Amino acid sequence: MTALYVLLGTVFGLVLSRSGAADYGYIQAMFLLQDFQLYGIIGTAVVITAPGLWWIQRRGRTAFGAPVRVERKLMNRGTIVGGLLFGAGWSITGMCPGPILVNIGEGKVYALAALAGALVGAGAFGTLYSRVQRLFGLPTLAVGRN
Repeated sequence: MTALYVLLGTVFGLVLSRSGAADYGYIQAMFLLQDFQLYGIIGTAVVITAPGLWWIQRRGRTAFGAPVRVERKLMNRGTIVGGLLFGAGWSITGMCPGPILVNIGEGKVYALAALAGALVGAGAFGTLYSRVQRLFGLPTLAVGRN
């Protein structure tokens, strides 16, 4: 199964790279509303993926038979603040998590700084979670639950 995931991840990375979805210039042009190519790519991904996800949820298991239960996430202040931080980081660096790895694979050294920032941010959030939980109305973590 791991080989399948590596293959799918590699194909996804190639699609991101070839489509321009990992290119700093395209991403900046999207956020500045100067080029709408990436909106089309994102929209196409939603149109292709949504029916499959709907079917998997309705069926209750994956194509390989593994059980699936998708829980709705509650909207809270943390969702809004986290979304704003994510969007700011995406706009400034021109990368969200997937394209960070694509850019590193393409040999773009500046992507290492984006990766370091993402890792430091995730680590800081994990470390500070108990302190910001009440402030942002975050749920209790279910550690060790699969």
